[in-house]
Amino acid sequence: MLTLLAPAKNFETAQAAIQAGADAVYIGASSFGARQAAGNSLDDIARLVQYARPYGVQVLVTLNTLLRPDEVQPAVHLAWQLYEAGVDALIIQDLQLLNQSLPPVRLHASTQCDNRTPEQVVKLQRLGFSRAVLARELSIKEIQAIRQATLQNNPEHPIELEAFVHGALCVSYSGRCYMSERLMNRSANRGECAQMCRMAYDLLDANGNEILDDNRRPVHQRYVLSLKDLDRSAYLGELIRAGVTTFKIEGRLKNADYVTNVVAYYRRKLDALIRDSQAANGLVQASAVSQYAYSFTPDPERTFHRSQTDYFLHGRSSDMASWLSPKSTGQPVGTYLRTENKWLVLSLLPGVELHTGDGIGYGNDGFMVNGVEGCRILPNRPVSLQAGEQLTRNYDKAFSESLKAERHIPVRIALSATTDGFTLQMEAQPVPCLPVVRAVGHFAYSHQQADNAGLAWNNQRRQLAKLGGTPYICQEVTLPDTPYFIPASVLNDWRRQVVDRLMQTSVEKQCTPAIRQTYISDNDETTPPLMTCRYCILHEMGHCRKTRPLSNEPRYLRLANGRMLQLFFDCNRCEMHVLLPG
Repeated sequence: MLTLLAPAKNFETAQAAIQAGADAVYIGASSFGARQAAGNSLDDIARLVQYARPYGVQVLVTLNTLLRPDEVQPAVHLAWQLYEAGVDALIIQDLQLLNQSLPPVRLHASTQCDNRTPEQVVKLQRLGFSRAVLARELSIKEIQAIRQATLQNNPEHPIELEAFVHGALCVSYSGRCYMSERLMNRSANRGECAQMCRMAYDLLDANGNEILDDNRRPVHQRYVLSLKDLDRSAYLGELIRAGVTTFKIEGRLKNADYVTNVVAYYRRKLDALIRDSQAANGLVQASAVSQYAYSFTPDPERTFHRSQTDYFLHGRSSDMASWLSPKSTGQPVGTYLRTENKWLVLSLLPGVELHTGDGIGYGNDGFMVNGVEGCRILPNRPVSLQAGEQLTRNYDKAFSESLKAERHIPVRIALSATTDGFTLQMEAQPVPCLPVVRAVGHFAYSHQQADNAGLAWNNQRRQLAKLGGTPYICQEVTLPDTPYFIPASVLNDWRRQVVDRLMQTSVEKQCTPAIRQTYISDNDETTPPLMTCRYCILHEMGHCRKTRPLSNEPRYLRLANGRMLQLFFDCNRCEMHVLLPG
């Protein structure tokens, strides 16, 4: 079963994700989540579970920080509270939790566990994890190798594979970044990342000279560790064939507009793949049968967007980073021509229409639009632009205001006569692989044949199909062969009662987890690099050492405050390490 997994900063963002088409959402609890700024109370998580359940949507909670000894028991206590609130799985990083008395809930191994080899994922499978969140750096072939290894280890119960498909990228292998902790005393493995990879650096040789790029310009205060955003929307079919079943959108700090837009975009992509597979008698099964209504055309370029890369999915390329800016680049809109009385005259691309309130970006700077007159815009502050400079829209006010999505579960409604009244039944199947959810109401009421059969049947169909304000939409109504007279007010009351029962009828919750094994740490690394990266600055510049030997090594990075970092290139493994000098 395929699952589209969306991020949720809070309850409201989770609602937006569900309405836009998410099959599951992941959200942080009050503590121990890898996004410290995105915590939520137990009450809000319990409320989310109740909201998500009628849609067949799973709620996953992140407990994915490394724990101090004094935090282990509070984390276990929180895990039990989350289990009792009805969450479907916990996403963890600290494997020492396996040696504790955890609740019988599914466990997912966070990408922070450094899940990039068949050996690591098989180990997690043997430890009892239900799912592994794969490292972002893996290629299709590497994912296939992991899938094959897990099938050989346990063909009857292979661990599920989850892969990131969209959102921000960490330049270091997840779980292997210590730069923020050691330079800023803010541990990325404890949810406090200072985003050192989004800062500007000079690139220096061993003599302290700035390296020149291929345009003979010094690499000075550029964002050489800032990667473009991930976008694998064109390769979902390849990921499915490689063994991935869950497609993860990054962004627990993103707002509801971003989540709505991106989830809707991937919902359409996945549904098209599912339809094509079913038409070809494929084995791909949808995870939901919802109906969606969007007031917009999904387009990732029109919300937060740093351009895109598929990263290492098809091997190494030289177009993974965004050296000029770590900010949202957005959608290209045109070029600057000249300034006339504080108004900027632009050459707009075909089809582009700007609006007051839009955000415009250029280089590493930007401004808001205070007025629009055709191809002339009034910036909210003085700006200095060069003729021909490219402009992008990194906030589209009109598009943001149009972002509305509605999701409904089709239900079948059947009214039948009994000896002393009527039975009203509703049934829905939010998720194909789970049993149909039913709710039944038995109502004592006299049988009175209607004078006008057609009018009676039409009235009953109309009243019973009124499901506005609920997660449901009427698929069909079945009525008794005999036309009975039942007042509209009575039908409405019966319908409301049965809908309430259907809402309360839980879809199948958690699967019984695999038997968990005791975890024994095998970590003997004493002083790891600040970062261990598959991404390589040299390769990004076209200066790969395998084809272009370097002189004046080693290379260094220099922050604006003068702090120096050393680069080490392990060309046998195609890895770059960021180190403290000396």
